[in-house]
Amino acid sequence: MTPPHVHAPVFEHHRHPLGIGEPAPRLSWTVATGVPGWRQRAYEIELSDGTSTGVVESARDTLVAWPGAPLGSRERRGARVRVHGADGSASDWSPWARAETGLLDPADWRAAAAAPPRSLLGPPDGPALLMRRDFAVRGEVTRARLYVTAHGLYEVELNGTVVGDDVLAPGWSSYGHRLRYRTYDVTGLLAAGPNAIGATIADGWYRGRLGFRGGRTGTYGDRTALIAQLEITYADGTTDLVVTDGSWRCAPGPVTAASLYDGESHDARLEPAGWSAPGFDDASWLPAEPLGHDPALLTAPTGPPVRRTETLRPVETLTGPGGETILDFGQNVSGRLRIRVQGPAGHTVTLRHAEVLEDGALGLRPLREAAARDAYTLRGDDAPEEWEPRFTIHGFRYAQVDGWPGQPAPGDVEAVVCHTDLERTGWFECSDAALNRLHENVVWSMRGNFVDLPTDCPQRDERLGWTGDIQVFAPAAAFLYDCSGMLASWLADLAAEQAEHGTVPHYVPWVQLLFPVEPAAAWGDAAVVVPWVLYERFGDLEVLRAQYPSMTAWVDQIAGLAGDKHLWDEGFQFGDWLDPTAPPERPFEARTDPALVATAYLALSARLLSRAAAALDRTEDARRYGELADRVRAAFEAAYTEPSGDMYAGSQTAYALALRFGLLDGEERRARAGVRLAELVRANGHRIGTGFVGTPLICDALAESGSLEDAYRLLLQTECPSWLYAVTMGATTIWERWDSMLPDGTVNPGEMTSFNHYALGAVADWLHRTVAGLAPAEPGYRRLLVRPRPGGGLTRARARHLTPRGPAEVSWRRSGDRLTVDVLVPPNTTATIDLPGREPFEAVAGHHTFHCPFPEAGQGTPVG
Repeated sequence: MTPPHVHAPVFEHHRHPLGIGEPAPRLSWTVATGVPGWRQRAYEIELSDGTSTGVVESARDTLVAWPGAPLGSRERRGARVRVHGADGSASDWSPWARAETGLLDPADWRAAAAAPPRSLLGPPDGPALLMRRDFAVRGEVTRARLYVTAHGLYEVELNGTVVGDDVLAPGWSSYGHRLRYRTYDVTGLLAAGPNAIGATIADGWYRGRLGFRGGRTGTYGDRTALIAQLEITYADGTTDLVVTDGSWRCAPGPVTAASLYDGESHDARLEPAGWSAPGFDDASWLPAEPLGHDPALLTAPTGPPVRRTETLRPVETLTGPGGETILDFGQNVSGRLRIRVQGPAGHTVTLRHAEVLEDGALGLRPLREAAARDAYTLRGDDAPEEWEPRFTIHGFRYAQVDGWPGQPAPGDVEAVVCHTDLERTGWFECSDAALNRLHENVVWSMRGNFVDLPTDCPQRDERLGWTGDIQVFAPAAAFLYDCSGMLASWLADLAAEQAEHGTVPHYVPWVQLLFPVEPAAAWGDAAVVVPWVLYERFGDLEVLRAQYPSMTAWVDQIAGLAGDKHLWDEGFQFGDWLDPTAPPERPFEARTDPALVATAYLALSARLLSRAAAALDRTEDARRYGELADRVRAAFEAAYTEPSGDMYAGSQTAYALALRFGLLDGEERRARAGVRLAELVRANGHRIGTGFVGTPLICDALAESGSLEDAYRLLLQTECPSWLYAVTMGATTIWERWDSMLPDGTVNPGEMTSFNHYALGAVADWLHRTVAGLAPAEPGYRRLLVRPRPGGGLTRARARHLTPRGPAEVSWRRSGDRLTVDVLVPPNTTATIDLPGREPFEAVAGHHTFHCPFPEAGQGTPVG
């Protein structure tokens, strides 16, 4: 018997566990084995300090409690694992994995917030400033760590070399509550003798312009500052500390303007040669001003930073109507351009960005007040100069290049894709090319909008963490990428903003713009839904525990607003936002009563909170919130449904909410509602009739009520409004509106017209769970649910997901009148197999192939 092989354990959700903030990080591991049905009976964990658990009789392999003493600040500890199978097998020890903590105690921070003097500051989104200081290294260095963050954006250099590969560091959090810092291993960048550290500081989210309708500046303060602490350990055990303080020197640099929305201007002639190297003469530079800051706000990240993840070359060079050179990169992305150009000193190359073309020119109107313009003024070197903006980001497929000396050669201009560097964990493909393109569009929209936090769009003067968008998209996101750490951080911000403002804001971090802070259904419900999805998909009970006060505060608040009648029928609501019948400038005018939407969501959140309480062993809370959900459900039925199951407000979204959220009592009433929903969908020609709220639910509601083929016809529709209409129009991302581009190629006249908005791509979750048939049956995929429901003329489909216990896969294909289903169940996992026309049965870990009759259109076992 070949023994199982254990991969190196993972600490919490960290791929690179340097500078982590958890003193007792939980451990997870995966097992590779060719033995069918392999189950773990026991495990052993050994730490590098000699701690050993001995043999622990347990099948747990995910987020297992730390077995040793808590780690202190800066402490590095290794862990390895050995497992024992129920079949008597035993693995060798896994490879060692090592984690190192950051600064866990606010008292560890000795660095001040070193601010450039006011005389150097320009207006918001003005110049990025240089800061530096020299220091000496006394001898052989065995370890050096740089702990750094900023009020603003930073890029640090040591001895002329850029530190790290982060983009837009330290990212955007609710700075008044939490400011993330990062830890860098800089041991290899130091040398005995003179050394220098430098930083470029830009306004970013801290001081720069944020938001629409002119936005606001100085949201978090009117001074940028660097907070940096370099700790050096020598071979003899002694240490040195280099911190930001008044000894740093400041000066203007080559970045003359840096705006997240408007772009970056860089004059290469203004860069002081060798400014971040030792020996540079900074006598004419001005001293930094040390400012106080609260180190208790500094927190280690739980997820990866934004990084450059891919580069794209143009697929075509176009000529605009005025003779402009326009590059088409073939894909709508978030990022910026990297250029390689040679020309005379003082010559400026300008780069403009847009998602679409109109009449052959850049379509700039959807950007609103975001200029999206970068400019590079050449130094005039004898060799080509390479430049990429550092403190801005754009959403674009097309770029107009003005002022290029001659014509760009192949390779002279590349698009650099930037987003949070999440690990890809989910894939889907099928026999329909348009559906594959739709799924790929969903992936690209997630990439374009997971830029440190889940935003609505990457291109215009907005880019905010709208709660409603991620509330509906979280299941798809959690399948496609490991977003657990990133979303846990965003949820911590949500809870902090909620505690400050008394409710969940419409977007997080909160910036006071057009809206007051007030509760809104489906948006504020992210406080409950997103933690539950993370628990369901990653098996992380601690995210429920951490968010539980926020979850209960939301439900308690809304239950109070609903009062004794248990109907949330007062106050502002977004409702079924962007219903396709809503006028372009009035996206809130949906066919579904906003009070119906709000009450349905109160029922959902109360039900999920009851389940969360049960998972946390809060028995009384589970009972109380379960009873609240029952009362709201009864009130919903009394107010919005007829005894037959028909709904007074007979919209597709109303029926989808009632069916999907379990708000109708009795099989006959549910069946009648399902029939009525299918009738509405057919009467609308199988075109979309739902907005933000109804769209993620409509296919499930149809399939679960016996109208699977109607769900497929809706999915595969190409006439507007539909998911595939945008694909027929050449879309490479998900649009904000069903008709962001009209059939004649013009842009929708509405002010709010993004071509990269993931919310309507929430249907990807249905592709994974129902079309391909792969879903979690228990939290963290401890048990899989394999339930493919072929239809729509598809002849094959496949989904693959890296679960916390290893890769799982379902693929099916049609061969005549037979359906063949191949399943991969990870070790230490089981699966419930639910095939059309067959009773469900269980399968153990391993590869399996099953056969059954291929269901005819309109037949087969309903989903649910």
